[in-house]
Amino acid sequence: MIEKKPIIFLLLATATILVGTIITMVLPFRWINDPKLAIASVKPYTPLQLEGRDIYIREGCNNCHTQTVRPLLSDTERYGEYSKSGEFVYDQPFLWGSRRNGPDLARIGGKYPDAWHVKHMKDPRAMVPRSNMPSYDFLNRPLDTSLSEKKMKALKFPYTQADLDALKGKSEMDAIIAYMQKVGNDIPWRKTGKAEVLGELKNPFQDNMSVLPEGQKLYAEHCAQCHGIELKGEVGPDLRDMDQPDSKVFATVYSGIAAGGMPAFGDTLGKERTWKVVTYLKSVHKH
Repeated sequence: MIEKKPIIFLLLATATILVGTIITMVLPFRWINDPKLAIASVKPYTPLQLEGRDIYIREGCNNCHTQTVRPLLSDTERYGEYSKSGEFVYDQPFLWGSRRNGPDLARIGGKYPDAWHVKHMKDPRAMVPRSNMPSYDFLNRPLDTSLSEKKMKALKFPYTQADLDALKGKSEMDAIIAYMQKVGNDIPWRKTGKAEVLGELKNPFQDNMSVLPEGQKLYAEHCAQCHGIELKGEVGPDLRDMDQPDSKVFATVYSGIAAGGMPAFGDTLGKERTWKVVTYLKSVHKH
């Protein structure tokens, strides 16, 4: 009976724990740090981005937002291409998280323009009406840069004196937005995961006034946060004088504008509802 031999039992238990530790905690790091898994386009953080990351951690953002897209259809359909280990090579500590009180942010970089993030931080519900995120308007205060250079040296990130000088006059809001624009933006996932327009681009609701109420409602729900409820523009441009073919407007709404920070709404709206939004926008232009 081994339980009656405590020394032998202790040694066997210790050996079992050591073997389990090596298999689950030591060997994976050997595989994860394989140079073959490195992603050349992933770059170290700049001083401003690093300060923003520290503010993100300080404010507990990682308690509500994950930063890893799992290789599951439900994740990739909503957030984009699943995460790769090489994306996190400069993350110390990593911020994968395990709770999604808010959406995953692994692909947030470049999805929206800076102005969107500023407005969202100041008043989350102005951009996402159902959001329960608190306001971070207080981040409009000077950024403490007294430890910036020491942080860069400790993490062995490359920097120049010009990078440090560029921190002068920056606010905490500037820093956290710089970090948000960096997250997931070092890999060209948005181009490969872009919603493509298929089929003939002919508006099935052209001059069909009966779809205007639904089109207006969809616009208010998905577009007004950036372009204004009266289409006068704010984060996005003024849409009242949209002298463009229906097909071009559809392609813009459906596939987005990566360079301009406008996300694609094709997966969210689908073709039929996108056409209803287009019909509403064009009706405003006609009037």
